[in-house]
Amino acid sequence: MDEVGTVLAVSSDPAAWGDTLRLLSAQYGYRVLAARSAADARAALADAHVDLVVAEDDGGTEGLDLLAALRISHPDIIRLLVLDPQSGLARQALSAASIYQFVRKPLDADQVGLVVKRALETRELARRHRLLSREFKFSGDSLMNGRPGLPLVPESQRFEKLVYVSEQMAELCDLARKAAKTELPILIQGETGTGKELLARGIHFNSSRRTSPLMVQNCGGMPDELLQSELFGHKRGAFTGAISDRLGLFRAADGGTVFLDEISEVSPSFQVSLLRFLQEGEVKPLGSDKTETCNVRIIAASNRPLKALAGAGKYRQDLYFRLRGFELEVPPLRDRPADTPALAEFFAAKHSNAIGRRVLGISAGVLEKLAHYDFPGNVRELENEIRRMVALAKDGEYLTTETLSSAVLTARPRAPRINGFNPEGATLKEKVESLERQLVGEVLSRHRWNQSRAANELGLSRVGLANKIKRYGLNEMG
Repeated sequence: MDEVGTVLAVSSDPAAWGDTLRLLSAQYGYRVLAARSAADARAALADAHVDLVVAEDDGGTEGLDLLAALRISHPDIIRLLVLDPQSGLARQALSAASIYQFVRKPLDADQVGLVVKRALETRELARRHRLLSREFKFSGDSLMNGRPGLPLVPESQRFEKLVYVSEQMAELCDLARKAAKTELPILIQGETGTGKELLARGIHFNSSRRTSPLMVQNCGGMPDELLQSELFGHKRGAFTGAISDRLGLFRAADGGTVFLDEISEVSPSFQVSLLRFLQEGEVKPLGSDKTETCNVRIIAASNRPLKALAGAGKYRQDLYFRLRGFELEVPPLRDRPADTPALAEFFAAKHSNAIGRRVLGISAGVLEKLAHYDFPGNVRELENEIRRMVALAKDGEYLTTETLSSAVLTARPRAPRINGFNPEGATLKEKVESLERQLVGEVLSRHRWNQSRAANELGLSRVGLANKIKRYGLNEMG
């Protein structure tokens, strides 16, 4: 959960709400986000965790339509409507959007503050009631908790859209909150599908830049000229196909944040350009002689360890050190098994709400099978699994093993581990070989037996990796 409530105000003229928004922020301590349209509001909701939305009736029905849609897509969000004195929408609003309350213009800041405070207090009481009800209900529910060793799923915490219960993620998100308050660049590392972009978005929305743009660019597989154009912009005629000027993400995000994903994949020449920007804050569009400055915070992400790449001479060390003002490592899902049940419940609720299907819960058998599976695709793979199960489930039933994919259904229980490994053998040589076999096998599995990527992570040649696969009798079937 967020430490403070987050209020999203939707108005075509946010300046007219100035006193109200300042009171909500300064006196009540809420985090306040502003949007000028329903489209802007949906974009903010996609990135940030919001507790309450207050939208105005601007003479049409855009605000009312937004609140009505949130009743389905975000049922936990409290909805308030601001009405024009001459509007006849009050009765319609109460029924269509199931709003908590409406207030009339002109806004009285104290009145709105009190309504928001009472609404969020009511929401918290309802949340605690649900938790208590669940504990009483599930304490004797054999379907959900009938097997030993499967305790109730603990209440999850949130860092914006990141959901977790594990200590590893709690420590990571605490550090991310601290990093967000600074202006330092941030480097996020972790395997594909662990939630690096969600973490970056959470950092942006917990920083002083949250009212400015967040721009996202995936740098993987892009030629230098195109990447230079996307980030630094270009002038018309700078290259074939440049039929008009392009601003570039750095200038478009001035005052905000730019998230650069797969930063490990950029060429040495582009690394020089990026380093210059980080040092000087200067942008020179392609085909232009003019240099401009912009104030942008960089958050970069990589699924390959930049420190190792820099140490091997495959990445500029000076750029690596510039990027790692804060260095955050997102652990893979297999290393934080406590998060799997909480994430499964979250995704089940999310996707059942999206298609209007009522899912009662997740059976103990499913939770047990999920605990056995390593999820090489991490959280993204888990979400796809649950989404498919929800699509196959019948309305008003539990998710059961009948709809699990074969990969998860046939997963064998994990062996107990010591510091991440389970060494075998009697002599030191046998134990070391056992550790090496497990390490090589895990890296191959994580990369779905892509031997080039596995060899690169292990610091081996393709031939060296092939020799170890043959020596230890490893194969894709385990």
